[in-house]
Amino acid sequence: MIRKLIYIAFTALLTGVVMAQDVSIRSDHPDEYVVVKGDTLWDISGRFLDKPWQWPSIWHANPQIANPHLIYPGDVVSLVYIDGVPQLRLRRGDTVKLSPSVRVVDLDDPINTVSFESIRPFIRDIMVLSPGEFEGLPYILANTENRLSATFGDHTYSRGLNGQVGEEYVVARLTNIYDAVGDPPEIRRVNPQEHWKQAPKVWDRNESLWDTTHPWNHKAKNPVGYEMTEVSRVRVSQAGEISVLEIIRDRTEVKPGDFILPVSDMGYESTFFPRAMDSTPDGLRVLATSGTKVGAGTFQIVSINGGNRQGLQSGHVFSAFRQGEEVRDSTGYRYGSFSKDAKVRLPEVFDGHVMVFRTFDDISYGIVMSGSRVVREFDRLRDPDDRL
Repeated sequence: MIRKLIYIAFTALLTGVVMAQDVSIRSDHPDEYVVVKGDTLWDISGRFLDKPWQWPSIWHANPQIANPHLIYPGDVVSLVYIDGVPQLRLRRGDTVKLSPSVRVVDLDDPINTVSFESIRPFIRDIMVLSPGEFEGLPYILANTENRLSATFGDHTYSRGLNGQVGEEYVVARLTNIYDAVGDPPEIRRVNPQEHWKQAPKVWDRNESLWDTTHPWNHKAKNPVGYEMTEVSRVRVSQAGEISVLEIIRDRTEVKPGDFILPVSDMGYESTFFPRAMDSTPDGLRVLATSGTKVGAGTFQIVSINGGNRQGLQSGHVFSAFRQGEEVRDSTGYRYGSFSKDAKVRLPEVFDGHVMVFRTFDDISYGIVMSGSRVVREFDRLRDPDDRL
């Protein structure tokens, strides 16, 4: 479970940060700011810095504070210059009192890096399974009265579930398949509808999540991950080869072909430290955007074609750039010209900043933190300092 804590790490824990003298300070920054409930580290840093992810390089907590790793509502953050070098300093506000035996605090929790309540609907229900974990999963065979969908209070039927009466499970939907294509391999997204031969008996549906003419739609030849999204929770009411399940909680309707997984906390980290990577891997791109082609706005989720193997960690921030369109220069080259210079590609354009919050071996998930445009599928990810 994600705990509502935000730790301010010492520089020994923060690798790859920029030097303090390179930090860009906002011209309209306040001299000091009093933390209020609902603030995030990103919000506070953004009041002082043009680039909020640069906060680790100039953070200095008051050594007299008993626990400088936590920021509470009422604490005061100030910007000072020591020998010409900017520093963000924290001093404990009136909301915290120390005594030899007890530590009394307001009921307010420490602030978090991002608003937990804002991202809760998106991040608590996503996991990526390896091919070995995906193979042989029990699945929803049919719903009560053979309905196409079932919701809270309904019964549904699963096949392949070795469960006991009273046990609870997650019903999850396969939303993306990630495939390694080429040499060196590049991670691409596959339409589950195109993968039906490798997942028999479960994709006989009338759904179409993506345009089948999309260039990335192909059968997975070397799958590296299966993205599962929780749709409901169920309880076994009758065990057997065909188990009867009662739907006890739902995010969306249950459909035949959905899968059954054990209940877990999904393994999300409790804290996120926004920062840049030492070096952004080549070819890093957005694979998908919250299940929609339109794009992802602030606090919406994207998947990324890189993970633990590429060095991505929770808290890494990137700038997302949209590829420029290819256009014809009809002014400089008359109609019908066969010159190779008649067609040109427009420059990439900045869409927004993305912070990684969950990583797997080859896939990561990020949340859009800011930007004037939506982040789109295929956007290229670069160093967060890049804006042009």
